[in-house]
Amino acid sequence: MVYLLIGQDVQTREDQLRKIKQEFLPRELQDFNSDTLYAKETSLKDIQERCLAIPLKSDKRIIVIKDADCLNEACRVFLLAYVLKPNKQLVLVLIFEHYDYQDNFIKDLSRSAKVMRFKETVNPDTFVLNRQIELRNPDSALRLLNQLLKNGEAPERILGGLRYAWEKQGIRTLEARRRLKLLLGCDVEIKTGRLKPAFALEKLVIGLCGVAQTVH
Repeated sequence: MVYLLIGQDVQTREDQLRKIKQEFLPRELQDFNSDTLYAKETSLKDIQERCLAIPLKSDKRIIVIKDADCLNEACRVFLLAYVLKPNKQLVLVLIFEHYDYQDNFIKDLSRSAKVMRFKETVNPDTFVLNRQIELRNPDSALRLLNQLLKNGEAPERILGGLRYAWEKQGIRTLEARRRLKLLLGCDVEIKTGRLKPAFALEKLVIGLCGVAQTVH
């Protein structure tokens, strides 16, 4: 069994972790059959050794990896392979501060794990903005756009980031053309001064949400 606990609500997250431990281990055996690792200080060997350890007077062992966002590449590769063929005696819990839409590691893990998400502060970027556009949620997308601009993100970087996100997704040809047309129109409106950058970008976001809805 593999769990992903995602979010910055530490109290709720720790409460859930305690419930997982109580579900699989009697209290008197928890100290002997559970390990907590911190990703920044953890090597591939550390994880491998604990995955091979045998439970003591129990059917299960629990490994908790905190700050899993910081796992190095070797650990990530090992864990991605592990979750496809997990050890039945092991309960693996990975704790992430937030769900990063750019992080394929989390997305790939999620396919083979039980995901529990708690309150988290969204760090807006163009990938998060594009996600809200994909979900056809203009209100949320406009709020994220406004936050990006408040954070000092340049309009041209927002346009470039959206285009890059589409390329990463492999958007279908018809939809790609429609999106590109809207993006180029926005770029012209900003560069010629027809609209203020914030208004042009708001118009673009609303238009893109409409494209997503039409195509889907």
